[in-house]
Amino acid sequence: MVKYPKMREELLETLRSLADREYQHKVWLENDCPPGIEYDSFDEAVHFLYDDTVLAENPDAAIGVIIEDEKEARLMEAVCQAIDLVFEVLGTEASDEEYIKSSEWTRVVEVASKALQAMEVQSQEAVKV
Repeated sequence: MVKYPKMREELLETLRSLADREYQHKVWLENDCPPGIEYDSFDEAVHFLYDDTVLAENPDAAIGVIIEDEKEARLMEAVCQAIDLVFEVLGTEASDEEYIKSSEWTRVVEVASKALQAMEVQSQEAVKV
């Protein structure tokens, strides 16, 4: 169990957006948001991971807070490292379109998908307990 389950759900939503290219095109580029979402962008994901949490800086500090264990910390570290690489190549002022069309973006989608799958399983197991 984590201390802040609602914040964990926000993390899972962030990972869902990073793992889904169709969502990125539809919502981030075309601003065609699903019901219940007024606005979303890559910038929102970055703010959550880098500003609102310690996940980008020190994922181990989030264990028990919004992530379950060291495995999840390593998964989040991989997601943030993939985003860092995109920033190293394109800088931090590129458009969402430039980011998601870059060759480095494939890695972001892959590691976010892997993290999401593992963390959703972990969340489901925690609910069963």
